[in-house]
Amino acid sequence: MECKKTEIGYWLGDRFTGKGLATKAVKQFLDHSFNKLDLRKFEINVASNNFKSRAIPERLDFTQEGIIRNYEYLNGEYHDRVIYGLLKEEWNLTDI
Repeated sequence: MECKKTEIGYWLGDRFTGKGLATKAVKQFLDHSFNKLDLRKFEINVASNNFKSRAIPERLDFTQEGIIRNYEYLNGEYHDRVIYGLLKEEWNLTDI
């Protein structure tokens, strides 16, 4: 059985943040995933304390589906991971 979903992550250098580049790229990935690849679900997983990264799925009307506690250990401390999901039927093509 095919799952028909994908997930992405993103990372931008400091001088590229705040310009809408990641949001534009995610919109293009959404359009391609849902309309060309006929996928059913798109997920974005971000560190719970990374508010700039969390703003992208929230801006694009993803649903927060859960939090994985102590997902990773970085720089001497544990970090939670927030899972966002968007289904094909929730994607609004006028947002592109």
